[in-house]
Amino acid sequence: MKHTAKYTAIAYRLPRFLREHILCFETDIEDAVAAFAASLPAGASVLDAGAGEGQYAHHFQRHRYCGVDLAAGDAAWDYSRLDAIADLTALPFRTGAFDAALHIVTIEHLREPGRALAEIGRSLKPGGVLLVAAPHEWEVHQAPHDYFRYTRYGLAYLLETAGFEKLDIHPSGGYFRLLARRLLNGLQFFTGGFRWLFFIPAAILVVPPALILPFLDFLDRDRNFTLGYICTARRGAGLLACPPRLDNVRAAVPGASRDF
Repeated sequence: MKHTAKYTAIAYRLPRFLREHILCFETDIEDAVAAFAASLPAGASVLDAGAGEGQYAHHFQRHRYCGVDLAAGDAAWDYSRLDAIADLTALPFRTGAFDAALHIVTIEHLREPGRALAEIGRSLKPGGVLLVAAPHEWEVHQAPHDYFRYTRYGLAYLLETAGFEKLDIHPSGGYFRLLARRLLNGLQFFTGGFRWLFFIPAAILVVPPALILPFLDFLDRDRNFTLGYICTARRGAGLLACPPRLDNVRAAVPGASRDF
């Protein structure tokens, strides 16, 4: 896992055009979050459900941002910037507290994703908008807290069951972008110790086809082979407003949730 993290960190330092080319899902997510933030009025209250280290907080400087996470995914992460540490199936906020919410590559780490989505929906005002990013073809990460992968149909079912409507679900890349990404992922097996000796030969073998393959992605029109999905949905007016279960809340930054 450490070698994977180092490889990913190096990839994120690439120029924007290269990141778009080989880190399709990540750049699609970053663009979706930026557009989502830009679409919200100044002062809107925003819940980041599964905020991690708060990597998307900078997009919401004009808003009342609240980052929440269970802080159990990665022991190396810095969770000190969270506004609350809580189970997403038992959010410590009043019903209808937020205008919008985002839930980015977190749903696969939840044992009860349907309950978490319902709880996020409860915390949203009627008509409140939700942005979700979920993996479809992705390696195991943050083990052992990695439970599910999702199709567009599974996501639609979970969101609709949780009371959301007006769903818009888009795949991020197709078969050829997926194949290119998997080729590049293979470089992680040539890092560390003596394996670095084979890194350059391995890179010579896999990098050229990995750079060419994305240009063929237009051939996969159905996008059934995809890295993941980016979804938007709105809380339905008829969503039941259930009080939160506070027994699973581990901790919270003092005063962080008083306005919510």
